[in-house]
Amino acid sequence: MIRYAEAVLNGHPDRFCDLVADRIIEEAYRFDSQAYGQVEVAAWSDRIWLSGATVTRTPFTTPILDLVREVGRFAGYTNGNWVDVNRYELDDHLCRIDGDPRQWTGHVNDQSIVIGYAGYDEKTHYLPPEQFLAQALREAVIDSMRSGLLKGEGPDGKLLVRIREEGADWRLEHLLITIQQQEESRLPDVVERTVAELAAAYKRIRQADARWSSRWREVEVLVNPNGPLLNGGSDGDNGQTGRKLAIDYYGPRVPIGGGALSGKDLTHIDRAGAYAARQEAVDIVARGARECTVTVAYAPGCDEPLDARFDIVGSVRPPDRSVFNHKQVCSRWADFKNTGPLGAGIHFFDSNLPWNRRPGQDTVQITGRHPLPNDAKNSVL
Repeated sequence: MIRYAEAVLNGHPDRFCDLVADRIIEEAYRFDSQAYGQVEVAAWSDRIWLSGATVTRTPFTTPILDLVREVGRFAGYTNGNWVDVNRYELDDHLCRIDGDPRQWTGHVNDQSIVIGYAGYDEKTHYLPPEQFLAQALREAVIDSMRSGLLKGEGPDGKLLVRIREEGADWRLEHLLITIQQQEESRLPDVVERTVAELAAAYKRIRQADARWSSRWREVEVLVNPNGPLLNGGSDGDNGQTGRKLAIDYYGPRVPIGGGALSGKDLTHIDRAGAYAARQEAVDIVARGARECTVTVAYAPGCDEPLDARFDIVGSVRPPDRSVFNHKQVCSRWADFKNTGPLGAGIHFFDSNLPWNRRPGQDTVQITGRHPLPNDAKNSVL
């Protein structure tokens, strides 16, 4: 079978908007551990538009532009890049409501269909191998832009992989990547350094998992086939939260419910339900199933789901649908949400996020994460 998957770097304008939206949600939790948030971010050129609302019992006083600039520095929109986060102007229409958020967070406040998937094993983070590979190469490129051969390049970019899966034999056949480069960088040099970093990353992946059978010299690699990309980020394309749903979930092979993940508090049923469905699917596969897809439907005002369906390849018994009770689901993340980060861009790739592992499973630190400020990690207001 031919499989495809994509990933985008943190400097991609859509991903940047997701990161900003989730950073605002993280900050809302500093002021109220039960905060409500529905945040939309858009970017174009040197302007950012912000809409939606947060509700906290302690007033949300952090300047949003400070959070935007923090995320921009994390992504790589720094002085000397085509996009400098310090030059952004903010159109801030976010309603910061001082009130009790539990009137929104204490129950299911929207209808939703959520889908959770798990398959394969821990080596692929229970993801389809093509999705795992795209995300793993993405992390390698981000690391390289920070301290490797690609330091200073980017931060915008995207990649696409094409693999051939035949049982336990996975062959990477095509790899396409486009990355933003500095004006003074020569394209041939950028191509050479990019190929070197990708080759090293793929070698590490093969060493960790023998199912990746292609040798690097057998892979067709395309780097910036459209020529140099200079005006990346929001100067080259507009950005908006929630526009990379297939990438955020499991890739194009697995269906998704359709609700965006970033920019919503962890009680929002699109997010809470999707994470709970993922955790149950992971647990079923970890108990011996080859694959599991969970579909859950919710109605506003009803904590119990309307229905929950388990499509399992294997003979593992599924749990009762009561595991998707909204209050029970939200209690699973009560401690986590005050330590963040929420996972924009790597919602189901990051093994540190509790919904990507079984209870008690050891965490595996990966890169590319957006850190909370040090004073936020132990703050529960």
